[in-house]
Amino acid sequence: MSKSVSVLNELLVELFNDILSIEQNAIKTGDFSDLSITEMHTIEAIGKEKQRTMSEVATDLKITIGTLSIAINSLVRKGYVEKVRSEKDRRIVYVTLNKKGKLAFRIHEKFHNEMVQQTISGLSEEEEEVLIKALEKLNRFFKESNQIGEKGE
Repeated sequence: MSKSVSVLNELLVELFNDILSIEQNAIKTGDFSDLSITEMHTIEAIGKEKQRTMSEVATDLKITIGTLSIAINSLVRKGYVEKVRSEKDRRIVYVTLNKKGKLAFRIHEKFHNEMVQQTISGLSEEEEEVLIKALEKLNRFFKESNQIGEKGE
């Protein structure tokens, strides 16, 4: 393995672990210590602006409706989310963030914004473009690798 490949591997693994650790610590020590990182990402997937169907959220999170139902029921019990059945089609369930859920969303969003600002701080426009292209390429690799795993190949 070349030195640059080794360094990149170490950095990517370290970044991934650090981001998860920082997010978990921020949640556990903050006002939302009753949330898991998975629940926070569910809140993020619901979004703060409009109600969404359970199917839309499950698709975004790449999980089953059953798995999402467990998470949503927990978030409802904890006071972050509200569920409402469609009047037109009772099979459709909408989820929305209530006031507490929107606050959790905004604080998590602030963490991500600060992380991005810190990442690009001091970079030239060209360096930002190179970073974006490299991360897009990495993201495509993850998505393609995940699709292979989902197909069972």
